[in-house]
Amino acid sequence: MKNIYATIITIGDELLIGQVIDTNSAWIAQQLNKIGIAVKKRISVGDVADEIWNALDIESKGADIVLITGGLGPTSDDITKSLLCKYFKGKLIVDEGAFQNVKRLFEKVYHKPVTEVNLKQAEVPDVCEVIQNRRGSAPGMLFHKGKTTFISMPGVPYEMQGIMGDVIPYLKKKFTLPEIIHKTILTAGIGESAIAEILTNFEKQLPKKIRLAYLPNYGMVRLRLTTSGSDKAATEKMIHDQFIQLKKLVKNYMVTDRDETMEVVIGKILLKHKKTISTAESCTGGAIASLITSVPGSSAYYEGSIVSYSYDIKESLLNVKKETLEKYGAVSEETVTEMLVGLLNKMNTDFGIAVSGIMGPDGGTADKPVGTVWIAVGNKEKHVCQKLKQRFERKKNIEVTAVMALNIMRKFVLDNV
Repeated sequence: MKNIYATIITIGDELLIGQVIDTNSAWIAQQLNKIGIAVKKRISVGDVADEIWNALDIESKGADIVLITGGLGPTSDDITKSLLCKYFKGKLIVDEGAFQNVKRLFEKVYHKPVTEVNLKQAEVPDVCEVIQNRRGSAPGMLFHKGKTTFISMPGVPYEMQGIMGDVIPYLKKKFTLPEIIHKTILTAGIGESAIAEILTNFEKQLPKKIRLAYLPNYGMVRLRLTTSGSDKAATEKMIHDQFIQLKKLVKNYMVTDRDETMEVVIGKILLKHKKTISTAESCTGGAIASLITSVPGSSAYYEGSIVSYSYDIKESLLNVKKETLEKYGAVSEETVTEMLVGLLNKMNTDFGIAVSGIMGPDGGTADKPVGTVWIAVGNKEKHVCQKLKQRFERKKNIEVTAVMALNIMRKFVLDNV
């Protein structure tokens, strides 16, 4: 079976200068991978006609599919549509479906008058197939050149994702695609090199069609087995046997055998056992709460948070003793223990997490350098404390601490339900 390759081109000066982070290409790549289309390249170019033209020329020779995002707005710096019109030798016409969509959007959704500039969004090259944009005003456009299919979409992620809802079924119908299967394990408490050492012999005996990837991130390592084939049942069987073996080898560090995040895992555990949780955060400033509440349905087990950044709030809301703070400081086992006790008394939840630390870049001392963090997790009967020594810059220290706190909580809940 012939592999189908795609290139993703994201357009916009804002991407090149770092003003906007390119999340589109990562999301598109994930969707393509699910249906068996391999992404060959991801390219970002500025709002420069020659650079866009050259990218289209080069990728038309090596890719089966070229997906383009950005540059379809109504302002002068949005040049993608006019350039595509020239590139595919067409002329701009008004598409009736797009015209009615723009009118509907402004009159019934935005409740604003439609301007001439807005209506120009309904103009498309006459050589394209129009993909209506139900989430915005700029339609998607589909072109063909030789054996390559080009699809242009808005750069706004919400709108692009809506159009991809129509693009994916089109691609599945147009191309004969292999069955791609991924099996993922999330591990914690072990580094990438250490887990690779455990898996040395396992990797050597893997069938050639199965690949093992190590994906480290924030104190965890995701292990992913990938294979593909035309026979779904045979492909599933081949990777299943290897996955069972992999799970046995890393069982002491395994968080989940699914491609899901730590916050999803702990949410499932709490739901299963009908338990609740709350958080008291100092150095993480609500990051743990943000992770927990990013999961749909988290209101079933999450009660709330007290962000006790100052000494006064630790004393007044969490009942941390003044003498504890004066003797041991905010970043100490004694303080997070009292934060946890105060939290559980105030929130009346089954479990709680309390965190205090020094995230940097300043504030460290000889005995408590930047990156020092104390975490307490527990219930009203018992608790455990753990000291972390982070080594990153401020933002990453916060992110790693939040995930590690959830993992410590996960293990405590499993041991005490």
